Amino acid sequence: MSTATNHPAPDPTARTQPPLTSADLAELMSAFNSVTGRLQETHEQLRGEVARLTRELTEANEQLARSKRLAALGEMAAGIAHEVRNPLGSISLFARMLKDDLIDRPAQQKLAEKIITSAKGLNAVVGDVLTFSREFRVQKEEAPISDILDRALAACQHDGVEGWDRIEIVRNDRKSNATVPLDPSLASQAVTNIIRNAIEAMIESEIPTKILSLEAVRHTVADSQGKRERLLGIRVADSGPGLSEEVLRRMFNPFFTTRKAGTGLGLAIVHRIMDAHGGRVVAANGRNGGAAIELQFPVAASTNNQLPGVPRTKQRAESSRVKSSGQPMGDTEQNLPLVAVAVGPDRRLSGAA
Repeated sequence: MSTATNHPAPDPTARTQPPLTSADLAELMSAFNSVTGRLQETHEQLRGEVARLTRELTEANEQLARSKRLAALGEMAAGIAHEVRNPLGSISLFARMLKDDLIDRPAQQKLAEKIITSAKGLNAVVGDVLTFSREFRVQKEEAPISDILDRALAACQHDGVEGWDRIEIVRNDRKSNATVPLDPSLASQAVTNIIRNAIEAMIESEIPTKILSLEAVRHTVADSQGKRERLLGIRVADSGPGLSEEVLRRMFNPFFTTRKAGTGLGLAIVHRIMDAHGGRVVAANGRNGGAAIELQFPVAASTNNQLPGVPRTKQRAESSRVKSSGQPMGDTEQNLPLVAVAVGPDRRLSGAA
């Protein structure tokens, strides 16, 4: 006796799944590759972000250590300077008295004059040391950039900077009418030091064309938290020989100088002034030769949109030890030759190495 096997009756409403075609497989592979590519891109972005944050942390630690060294050096220098200034005043006084007593002896009087001149030079060194070591108390007020540059140029001319009359000065700052919150006295002192260095570099290089260009430039900088901060820069560019890699590496160090005469404290003082303002000083070699140094001041929120005529750029802070690419400061976000950057210890700038 045979038994019949019961099979379920086919459902007439059921649909048969069509087999995958080569086109379907190609579409699936394309979607898979697209997702994989996006994951790879995200992975690379995360790796880049980790590397950037690592560089920023290194920069912050280096700046903190630098500030501690400068503070200790400043205290020591101030003590020495005060000890030197007291006897130096006596030397100057007695030399002048001796000069007056030797009015009938011209040869000996010239020797007394040399003592007075040397004492005056040494007193200037002591003054620079005390300026470098003192604490800067910033009294900010809204000041036009053109006024700061006028004061700095007048100071250089009044001090009789050698070769002043052989320099062609190009003013590109007047058309902007830009203002920025800063301490006018300290800012003028910083710009004066920059201009003096530029003039001396051009005079010593004996180049045929000596041009000093002054300009106001606006920047937008990304900090380590990704926030955008607005800066207004005072740029001083010269047609001199430019900056070597060694100079770019050491130019903000106290007592470092390439001049025939000088204390080597000019740019160190500039650094301290900018640090007190919460800003930074940036140096680069120009596209057509020469050097450009820019003092960048934070712009208050109320004045962010009150800078007509000032070139506006986006930038990320580049490495303080990279070689100049020959592009002018502020052209693009990725290709700025910010070859020497000095910032305060509490300011972490995006991309700083």
